[in-house]
Amino acid sequence: MSMRTVGIAAGGVILAAVLVAAAAAAGLASLAGQLILSADVTPSAQALANIPTGYLTTYQDAAATCPGLPWTVLAGIGQVESDQGRNAHPSTAGAVGMMQELPTTFAEYALPIPPGGANPPSPLDPTDAIFAAARDLCANGARNGTDIPAAIYAYNHDQAYVAQVLTDAATYAAPAAAPGPAAATVVSYALGQIGTPYRWGGETPGVGFDCSGLTQAAYTAAGINIPRTSEAQWSALPHVPLDALQPGDLIFFNPGEFLPGLPGHVGIYIGSNEMVDAPHTGANVQIENLAIWPTPLGAARPTATTGSTQ
Repeated sequence: MSMRTVGIAAGGVILAAVLVAAAAAAGLASLAGQLILSADVTPSAQALANIPTGYLTTYQDAAATCPGLPWTVLAGIGQVESDQGRNAHPSTAGAVGMMQELPTTFAEYALPIPPGGANPPSPLDPTDAIFAAARDLCANGARNGTDIPAAIYAYNHDQAYVAQVLTDAATYAAPAAAPGPAAATVVSYALGQIGTPYRWGGETPGVGFDCSGLTQAAYTAAGINIPRTSEAQWSALPHVPLDALQPGDLIFFNPGEFLPGLPGHVGIYIGSNEMVDAPHTGANVQIENLAIWPTPLGAARPTATTGSTQ
């Protein structure tokens, strides 16, 4: 990829309302470790107008190979690197193609050949280039949304570059229907706890959470009291169909660790088929894609009328 410098003021980065704390290790202080997540990552009018149809589909298909990687990030790289292939001249560093990949780096991520790619793979082929870029990002922090800013920084070691990619990515995601004020607070609180260690019985920000300690604390922040354990939350709160999930809903999983037929784990749905949870001992609060989990037992939607308000 090219080493061009993208001029951008740190204060000019436009972020969506839902933010993910990340990237401190990459030194991206100007981003405050934040990244946009869109509920269904629907292409915006800007995306439809600026990204060629074939490239848009390829961005989406390539991102799907890496759970947690929004296709908008790939599109943001394509925009910064080559204006969506309109300015794909070789760089002075030797990077080529619309994603401006060094041939040596491309070779690391070129296989398997994606559907519609060239044989042998080539960084000059847009499909090959986009899929290779997705694998590159996935290998460097994007998988499961663990640290997407750091993955972008690994792609091109320039903080301003990361900021510009995220800014462009934000313009490509159509805003989802906003959750209610309580749900928005729940999601924002949960995302703010990313990186907090898992601790059995934990319910303290920055110190430790277990799964239901996190969900209870998030709803407490929204002024709604819910039971403490996943079993009690499942039993007390109104259930909603899994095909009607909204950000802020609680997602429950079997098997129960203590009581048969009751859930042993719970997370907070944030959209894009992802949840924030405190998964297990040795892990931290993180974003996880539901595709890597068994089918949930079900979901619940606490409200001020079903829980008690503070």
